[in-house]
Amino acid sequence: MNTQAATVGKGHRGLVLAMLLLVYTFNFLDRQILGILAEPIKADLGLSDGEFGAVGGLAFAILYSILGVPLALLADRTSRSWVITGALTVWSGFTALCGFATGFWHLFAFRLGVGIGEAGGVAPSYALIADYFPLEKRARALAIYSLGIPVGLALGTLLGAYIASSVDWRIAFLAVGAAGIVVAPIFRFLVRDVPKRGRAGGPPLAPVSMVFPMLAKKRSFWLMSFAAGFSSLCGYGLALWTPSVLIRSFGLDLVTTGQFLGSLLLIGGTAGVFAGGWLADRLGHADRRWYAWLPAIAWLITAPTFAAGLSTGVLPIAWALLLIPNGLNILWLGPVTTAVQNLVPPHMRATASGSFLMVNNLIGLGVGPWLMGAVSDGLKTGHGVESLRYAVIGCLAFYLLAAALMFVASRSLRSEWWDEEQGTAARSGT
Repeated sequence: MNTQAATVGKGHRGLVLAMLLLVYTFNFLDRQILGILAEPIKADLGLSDGEFGAVGGLAFAILYSILGVPLALLADRTSRSWVITGALTVWSGFTALCGFATGFWHLFAFRLGVGIGEAGGVAPSYALIADYFPLEKRARALAIYSLGIPVGLALGTLLGAYIASSVDWRIAFLAVGAAGIVVAPIFRFLVRDVPKRGRAGGPPLAPVSMVFPMLAKKRSFWLMSFAAGFSSLCGYGLALWTPSVLIRSFGLDLVTTGQFLGSLLLIGGTAGVFAGGWLADRLGHADRRWYAWLPAIAWLITAPTFAAGLSTGVLPIAWALLLIPNGLNILWLGPVTTAVQNLVPPHMRATASGSFLMVNNLIGLGVGPWLMGAVSDGLKTGHGVESLRYAVIGCLAFYLLAAALMFVASRSLRSEWWDEEQGTAARSGT
């Protein structure tokens, strides 16, 4: 059992997890609000689908992906809670500044700033959870933390739609940015690091020059990172563009689109994320390969159900079909983040997570939103208003590629798992 986790009371663990969940909710609220506001922003600033895709993906991903590793290393060597607090303050401030954008480059620059801030949020949070929770409860804890994704996406969709319809899209950015800045000092007051063993006679804190070579030798790390990246290519692209598909192809207004997507994300997304963590804890204890099998199976179902839901012209049928993939497409979060945490010793966890997130986000965030927008621009001459729907459906093939890579990753995952008790890579069946 994790000796660090054993020294922390259950009630305090719950408080820390709740605060991390709140911060993660703001993380995705600030991302998704851009998607629901796509049509009014494009109309106001005169942006094409390709330009808006670059703002929603590439602008955010460039520094978000690159700075994730050094900020994770800083968190491992200093204070994870302080790094998260600073990150929340920075990304919330830049989110508010998006409300002042007057053109493509203004908005691009402010989204770069949001990416800089959010780069310091996730990997240190993964590491804090791994410190606070023992292995047998870790996937569930990480899954609860990951509920911030569907909850944040849903709130971003709903709040953005209501505020933009009632006032203006700029006020929506200002409101959610200000709320994040208010939460930051509260988080810092309530959340403290577990004392690092590297400062009490345990393993020294590891530099990235030690962590990355260890990960680079592990086949399962690369396969899981690229699989998650291709899944995220679809996921981030869908998050940005599905509101526009509903407005253009289904004829919904902004508020109805927010209600439609918000309900899907809250019901399907939360159920899928929690189910992934719960199943991984139960099945992964018997066979580590389930940490890879579960996401692979989920993605195989996700691709055709998303395509069917987006293809139908009947709104109630579309909602019922889309509920399935909105749960399954992010089921991977608990299993895969747990597996990555357990490929290295405890004092390397934040840096390992940062390395994983760099690969995942360069592919997912950097390519997905831009690719769907660029393909839509290319199809516009022949397909008109339906070009975006066809572009989104075509890109769903990346879910199938992700599933194939994850099945291959399962073959080496058991032998590369780090044994916390023995301090070695596991070689047993579990």
